[in-house]
Amino acid sequence: MCYNRTTIIQAKRVVDPAMRVSNIMEFTENHRYFTNRDFALSGLDRKVFITLYQPMVGAVSAAFYQLLYHQFPEESAGYSVPEPQRKLFLGLGLELNATGRQTAIDAASRLEAVGLLQVFRNHNPLTEESIYEYVLQRPLSYTEFFSNYHLTLLLRDRIGKSALLELKDGFEVAQPPELARFVNREEATMPFYEMFRIGSATLDPELEMGWQESATAKERTPAFKTQEKIRHGEMMLRFPRGSANRSFVERLNRAPESMAQLNYLAYKFNLEVPEICRLLDEDGIFHSDGTLTWDELQNRANLMYRQDRKRDEERERFLARGEERQIPVNEEPAATSSSMQLDIPERFQEEVTVARYNEMLRREPYTRMLERYFPGAVPDPFVRIFERIDLNYKLPEPVINVLIHYVFSLGHAQRLTKSFVDSIASNMLAKGIDTLDKAAMYIREQEKLNVSLERKRRGEETARDGGSSFGSQGQARSGRRKPAMSVVKDNGPVKEMSPEELERMRELARKMKEES
Repeated sequence: MCYNRTTIIQAKRVVDPAMRVSNIMEFTENHRYFTNRDFALSGLDRKVFITLYQPMVGAVSAAFYQLLYHQFPEESAGYSVPEPQRKLFLGLGLELNATGRQTAIDAASRLEAVGLLQVFRNHNPLTEESIYEYVLQRPLSYTEFFSNYHLTLLLRDRIGKSALLELKDGFEVAQPPELARFVNREEATMPFYEMFRIGSATLDPELEMGWQESATAKERTPAFKTQEKIRHGEMMLRFPRGSANRSFVERLNRAPESMAQLNYLAYKFNLEVPEICRLLDEDGIFHSDGTLTWDELQNRANLMYRQDRKRDEERERFLARGEERQIPVNEEPAATSSSMQLDIPERFQEEVTVARYNEMLRREPYTRMLERYFPGAVPDPFVRIFERIDLNYKLPEPVINVLIHYVFSLGHAQRLTKSFVDSIASNMLAKGIDTLDKAAMYIREQEKLNVSLERKRRGEETARDGGSSFGSQGQARSGRRKPAMSVVKDNGPVKEMSPEELERMRELARKMKEES
């Protein structure tokens, strides 16, 4: 991949700093701030910061980073005490005027652009006070830094190619030449499980609760390591500059909940960044205050999803005309990744555990869950059935997943028709089932009802098969079943008769013969 100076300028524009101030009076020396960091700089980190980062961001930004870093003791981690930003202005030697404020904003923005700082504005609705939060990030290691093309090329433009190569070689100490003769390398490390033994008892619930309470309340995504499918920087690179919704899309960088919704929508309907930008560019997607119209956005994303499915089917039919499609015989659905635990269907028992399957029911979109039940493409009738349940009935995703689990676990007991699935969804909606636990309880009650009905049906068939053929014909003619008559059965042992009883029976037989 070839990079030039134009590419670097575009890359710097893609990095969208979180610290955006529309009015200079929103960032003054009277606003309070606090610092947050969970690391400490080592000697190697300081060398990377001074030799690699400082030439890119400048001396003022480097001093700003060091000043924020030393707001509390270096051997500690956590939060500093809220103080007025006058302390930062005076520490940097800036004037308490508009020029000093703009210099501080520029210094912070440079740190944000290279991934060393994140700035958040916290608002208190009761006192109407805004307080700034400066979250420091650890500098990248020298290997990670030089593997990042944008940072490396930006540093090259600052200091030159020869100085860049010299810096890269100055971080590693060469291997002694005499070690080159030793070619056989054998690991002699002692593993943990051979040195220590840990009790096999289950984890203490109180300990688990303590870990959860001590966890960080806010999750932060490190710079250049984000795992989201839709990132704000990529959206801004592809979004039209002359669009009427451009200002609303720019604000999404300060709305993590909206970005999380967009990422979930992209995962649910298998959308990419260009498709998300196309949706956000349409009319009626944003309210007047800049918030997303979630229902309208979901409806249009679903239409795009159906169009993509239709194009894929047409493409497969076109390819099948010229070349026969080879379908593996052992092709299976790919495996991924509450208090009411549902059993795993037989088709998934070798792929996932019970806990993992129930977590899938709770977290996965219904489109992804539906794909796991089919080795190929999902039939279009099933897509339309559950699409109606999602868009019109507005059942939560976990409830729809439990419904999918239930209808596909019935086997041959019931045909999977639209009316059958729709009746179950309507019953759930009428009973106010809106959580996974309620849906699991409802499914278990339905399974018990189905078992009792099946037993009753089998009992009637057994009773019907027990009658004679004559009785069946008579029932057909008369319209009702004749009562069953008792029959004497010879089930006991043969009883031997004494000579006196035998003689008495013979005498009785002779008398009956003479009388006749």
